[in-house]
Amino acid sequence: MAAQFGRRLRRGATSGAVVAAAVAALAASQAPGVTPPPSDNASGDRPVGVGDTPASPDDTATGDSPYYTQLPPLNTPNKPGTSIDLPIITGPAEAGIPASVLAAYKRAEQSIRASDPACNLPWQLLAGIGKVESGQARGGRVDANGTTDSPILGPVLNGVGFANISDTDNGAFDGDATHDRAVGPMQFIPSTWATWGQDANGDGRKDPNNIYDAAQAAGLYLCANNRDLAVKADLDRAILSYNRSTEYLHTVLSWFEYYKRGTHQVPDGTGQLPVDRSDTPRTTTPGPTQTPTTPAPSPSTGTPKPNPSTPTTPPTKPPVDPPATAKVTRIKDAGTGALTATAGGVFAGRPTVLALDVNGKPVAGLAVRFEIVGSTDANLGGVAKSVTVTTGSAGKAVAPPVRAGEKPGTFTVRATVVGRALAPVDFSATVTERTADTLVRGDAEEFTATTGERFADRVLVKATLDGAVAPSVALTATMITSAEEPQTNTKGPYFKDADGNPLRTLTGLKTDENGLLTLPDIYADGEAGTFLLRLTAPGGGTVTIELKVTAPTPEPTPTPSPSGSTEATPAP
Repeated sequence: MAAQFGRRLRRGATSGAVVAAAVAALAASQAPGVTPPPSDNASGDRPVGVGDTPASPDDTATGDSPYYTQLPPLNTPNKPGTSIDLPIITGPAEAGIPASVLAAYKRAEQSIRASDPACNLPWQLLAGIGKVESGQARGGRVDANGTTDSPILGPVLNGVGFANISDTDNGAFDGDATHDRAVGPMQFIPSTWATWGQDANGDGRKDPNNIYDAAQAAGLYLCANNRDLAVKADLDRAILSYNRSTEYLHTVLSWFEYYKRGTHQVPDGTGQLPVDRSDTPRTTTPGPTQTPTTPAPSPSTGTPKPNPSTPTTPPTKPPVDPPATAKVTRIKDAGTGALTATAGGVFAGRPTVLALDVNGKPVAGLAVRFEIVGSTDANLGGVAKSVTVTTGSAGKAVAPPVRAGEKPGTFTVRATVVGRALAPVDFSATVTERTADTLVRGDAEEFTATTGERFADRVLVKATLDGAVAPSVALTATMITSAEEPQTNTKGPYFKDADGNPLRTLTGLKTDENGLLTLPDIYADGEAGTFLLRLTAPGGGTVTIELKVTAPTPEPTPTPSPSGSTEATPAP
């Protein structure tokens, strides 16, 4: 933000008696000898309240890093009672908040109000802190996922003009393996981020340079220690915990109240960036505006001569192209077609959407999230349940290949725009069970048993599809009455269930990786004869196997001989 649009607070000179008293009261509320939790003191200037004992800088969120001190203009953006949820319009530049940044603040408020309703976190408080810490992520210079176009880093905390905080993250977040630096739009130092970091945009990373992650973390930080931010004392305490400075308290409260009076959304990358910071000399108040004069043409060249006393008019900046998230108005199916695959296979079609602006033109560079919804073991690209894809120059986003799991049924692949609450596009996908068109016996043995006994051999079958082995095919084995009218038999050979009871139909059988299946043991009841076992597979494969049951051979009957001895008489 240009300096002439706001008032700058001089360090330690503009904190009024009321604010000083508030700080003193807050300091007094911490009982002597009681050390507040490290996460309850965020950052900033040295406390002003008399008797305060400063916490170690590495106990704070920003490590006493500098912040923007510019105040909002005296005029409010809207009258009391007007909407604070305005569409993208023109209005006071200071009241404009970049689209993705505003969405992140509101998402954090909604999330925390659901998880911690007693905190009463208002998104305007996050906006006030975001304005003071980073100028709303440097005017909203973020990508479609909400990540800043380059890291936002505070100065090196090496003890030269700032706190001396040795490295705690091996440079993972701040790129400095010697000292820490405050990072991201909400300016967390790595050690604080290690405790409070969040993954609010669902990309699997806790990134302090992502406005969604940082806003969520800041909201939780402010709500710590059971604070109710609807209570003035808790609100002040929360702000002072983020940065223990009366100037900081006054500045954040000023922006908080300003945003409560009204805001409007502006495209990402077009927000105003403040100028004055707490670590820089005060910006000189500009003098009266001078009207530029056009120098007279030079007689020799006909070109105007530069007038050194006339201020040079800066070149007009080209209009900033709004980000894809601000341009898109809808997404639609780009002719995906039916999505069907056999269990374990890959869908031939790939979900594809087309992103369009208000004029029906394609929107490039838009982040689209594809997500599998429903009870299924299918996945995207062989590993993930959700992926984010960026639209190309034609405005199309194509999902990775969808791989079916082993569970047959229907599920949904849903496409949504990252960072915008637009209507999703749902694709219905169907997984069919594996099939086999041929079943054959895996051996040539004759299966025989005696009544009341177990069959000595077990049945082995092989499943194929188009001549290739068919693994993981579900087979059904049934004892049938006849080949012509295959009804389930009620007598003859049987399987056993888990409790040992006769069972003449088996389901849930599956071939192995070689397409083979060995049936469980088969038992004969008291009926002798030839019986039929039929196995069937989805896809038409079938095989019928004979099971022969014979009665046991009778024992010989002993008879007396003429000499009085007993001889065995063969059974008839």
